Amino acid sequence: MGGAKKYILLMGFSLCLVKTQAQQTIQFSQYMFNGLALNPAYAGYKDDWTVNLSSRIQWVGINDAPQTGTLSIDGLTNSTTKNVGLGFIATFDRLGPESTSSLYANYSYRLRLDNDDTKRLCFGFAVGAEQYSIDGSKFNATDPDDGAIPLGIESKFTPDFRAGIYYYSPSFYFGASMFNLLSNVGIAAIDNTEIVQQVRTAYVTSGVMLPLSDFVDIKPSFMIKADFKGPTNVDMTSYLVFNKVVWLGASYRTGVPLWQNSSLPSIEDNTDALALIAQFYINDHFRVGYSFDFTVSKLANYQNGTHEISLSLTLPSKKPRITSPRYF
Repeated sequence: MGGAKKYILLMGFSLCLVKTQAQQTIQFSQYMFNGLALNPAYAGYKDDWTVNLSSRIQWVGINDAPQTGTLSIDGLTNSTTKNVGLGFIATFDRLGPESTSSLYANYSYRLRLDNDDTKRLCFGFAVGAEQYSIDGSKFNATDPDDGAIPLGIESKFTPDFRAGIYYYSPSFYFGASMFNLLSNVGIAAIDNTEIVQQVRTAYVTSGVMLPLSDFVDIKPSFMIKADFKGPTNVDMTSYLVFNKVVWLGASYRTGVPLWQNSSLPSIEDNTDALALIAQFYINDHFRVGYSFDFTVSKLANYQNGTHEISLSLTLPSKKPRITSPRYF
């Protein structure tokens, strides 16, 4: 890696550790197809038990750039009343010398709002734990005796709690959630080594499916992610849906300075990325998706974009299929 690339990555990593004193939660361009990663109240939305797998490789061409993966499964405990959803999700996120692994159990209580059972208001929570690790061998210290740098790999294990609400109908959804409710804002320590703690992070998501013809629909959506410390991330996405099978879309991501923080440097250009997204439903039970992010910030000249792949597999039940399709 050239000197310029190393400098940019180091500066970005230093901002995370020193300036913001916080670490935002994971980022996905295909957030709509990874609902449990954003909101525990999503558990059971598909009715049938569904497995989701997502992998994101960010800023290809930069060594030790972010890599993120999730594996989740969720469904209903009773396919007759459909009042309770359960889900489990595991995540792994790595950036340079630091990595975070987590495992959560999710519970959702789902209130039926109409006689046809096409609308539900869901309340959810998740309990789990995170393990934060930092590898001191990846640092090139100018002072070999610097006590702030660990000699090897050091880890910190912390319990965590999440909560959220989720409303859906056949053509609309809205969700709001809060992550890392047990976290303390700021920097903690492993022995004598300062590490970054997760901070409380809020998500707001919404989307709608609008028919353009008997064959084509349009599905705009947005996601807002805020940790109340730095710029708020806003994702605006729109898909054209052909026969409910092929989804072609684009996403725009930017930062909005809603929360003032004097410790943050001024941001001249908040624009982060543009993404092209494709989803294909092979059948009623299997979906595959791919997205490519074009970074349009000052980092654009030093990397080759971001790749993200997602898969979902729905396990069909022996009960009759749901009458209201699930598009979110």
